[in-house]
Amino acid sequence: MAGIVELLPKEYGYILFTLAAYYFVNLYMQIQVGRARKKYKVLYPALYATEADTKDYKLFNCIQRGHQNSLESLGMFYVLMVVGGLKHPLICTGLGSVYTVARFFYFTGYSSGDPKARLPIGGLNGFALLGLVIVNIWFGVSLVRE
Repeated sequence: MAGIVELLPKEYGYILFTLAAYYFVNLYMQIQVGRARKKYKVLYPALYATEADTKDYKLFNCIQRGHQNSLESLGMFYVLMVVGGLKHPLICTGLGSVYTVARFFYFTGYSSGDPKARLPIGGLNGFALLGLVIVNIWFGVSLVRE
């Protein structure tokens, strides 16, 4: 293991901190969905509520959708951070931090029951993810050119 660690840039630790921070944001979202399930009595395995389940089905669905949307890009975010961070750990840390904060606001805005409330700050998550894609392309080009 020491051989692998020695190959990593020393700033790679920031990548790990950023991924851990996102874990806590995701955990917060999971807890909020769990609380909403109890409050609005939306039983598993239903992913979304219907009008027959609860009169607040739209609010529950906004909370659930905010988390579900985050899960849809979770794998891509982690891979782009881990791989891009091998060459550009500080840039990826900055973009990953923006992504993490934006995802928090995306979820809290969506959870308000007004889907448009997810966008003011939460909309920055797409730009951060695009930045990570660009960093990874840049890394790939540098590998091919060597």
